[in-house]
Amino acid sequence: MDKHSHFIIHKPFGFLSQFVNNQNIRRNKRLLGELRDFPEGIMAIGRLDEDSEGLLLLTTDGKESEAVRSKKVEKEYYVQVDGNITAEAIHQLETGIEISIHKNKYKTLPCNTYLLDPIPNFKPRIKKIRDDRHGPTSWISVTLREGKFRQVRKMTAAVGFPTLRLMRVRIGNIKLDTLQAGQVIEVDKFNIQVSDTSND
Repeated sequence: MDKHSHFIIHKPFGFLSQFVNNQNIRRNKRLLGELRDFPEGIMAIGRLDEDSEGLLLLTTDGKESEAVRSKKVEKEYYVQVDGNITAEAIHQLETGIEISIHKNKYKTLPCNTYLLDPIPNFKPRIKKIRDDRHGPTSWISVTLREGKFRQVRKMTAAVGFPTLRLMRVRIGNIKLDTLQAGQVIEVDKFNIQVSDTSND
């Protein structure tokens, strides 16, 4: 059996989580293949949208991809939101909020959400978010075991605090830590820690 390849990367802002651009209207978009030469058959495990940043795992192993995307694996995000988020809004996020997925109503699963203090010390984004004249912002941690399309952004908007910046910092026990934007690390395998979902 051929040996599979596995990579841990910090996806930069403005990149698509893919290697081939099949959409003519997105011809000028930046793809992950710009970061380094990857082996044939490489795929991103899950997605981070173009405006999102942070931890992304790549593999040539379909079974590994399926295992990481399961609800047994936590994904943690640090999220900068517009305004001083309230305890009530955080509680709503934690207990589940109704959002729209492909025009259908969907109730999110309970998740772990809390206010980050001190705020994360990430490098400024290439495209400036905004300045202090537009009012205060706050940072929260959101840990999910599901991954619907633009879910975190839809969740914070639904409780009245739109997402300004989104950074995935952890998948299972794999952390972004000091990995810089665009940096790629090849590993022998992903030792992913799974969580107990028996109480769901």
